[in-house]
Amino acid sequence: MSAAEGSAPRRAAGEGARPARGRLPRLRSGPPVTPGPAAAALIVAHDQARRIAATVRAALAIPGVDLVLVVDDGSTDNTQDLARRAGAVVVRHSHVRGRSAAVETGASVIAMRDEPGAPPRAVLLLDPNLGHYAIGAAPLVPAVLEGVCDLAIALTDAQAVAPGVPSGIARTAVERATGWSPRQPLSRIRCVTREALEASLPLARGSGLEPGMTLDVLAAGLAITEVECDIRHKGPSIDDRTPMGRANRYREVLTAVSTRRVRASIDSTRAAIVRRRPEAASDPREDA
Repeated sequence: MSAAEGSAPRRAAGEGARPARGRLPRLRSGPPVTPGPAAAALIVAHDQARRIAATVRAALAIPGVDLVLVVDDGSTDNTQDLARRAGAVVVRHSHVRGRSAAVETGASVIAMRDEPGAPPRAVLLLDPNLGHYAIGAAPLVPAVLEGVCDLAIALTDAQAVAPGVPSGIARTAVERATGWSPRQPLSRIRCVTREALEASLPLARGSGLEPGMTLDVLAAGLAITEVECDIRHKGPSIDDRTPMGRANRYREVLTAVSTRRVRASIDSTRAAIVRRRPEAASDPREDA
């Protein structure tokens, strides 16, 4: 049999040659790679077994999010089990403590899970009933991670300007303090840096959380922007639709705004007194 008929052609020198056994390619040593900024999605849930798994999976799909934390606020169903199976880290309150306390708990857990030497994670606040629509909050993350702002607030597809008396109170308070009029001051879906979140602690309770956070972040000299997001809201809870629920919401927003207005007045008075003292000490009429 000729060489052309039954044998494979010889390989050229060096062509397809196998590396010698026992030798490994040398790896160039260099400085350790520092992880880039990332965000953690924080979801407070109470009896949300129906939608929590879909919300967690959608949050995990958001670019820049490397951790999803669910704070189970005293649920009586299997919310925590479904969230854990969907890929979330879950912590649980043994009894209902409210959304503000749950956010504070979640923020502490996220801080403990930050990698040493890495920038602290931003916190993306999501509602538990968003389901797969939670992916619509994705534009908030780069706005914060890329340094555009310290607090990004979602503008949902509900209405351009949020109606209602509580929204009007919050909008007026922000406008008086800064001259900026937010379109949806009570939007619960927002992404915030660690610095801005710490400036808001302790958080205002109930529906006052959002306007209180906005006012605290602005008072700290940090930047806020509103970002349009393709999110379909489920609407207010049943409690907010009742007269008592609406009254509670009004009271919580008014309390948060009033508390910060009084605090700002006290700080302004204290600063004026501090400025006045050196002037009085240097006044020659005092010596006479």
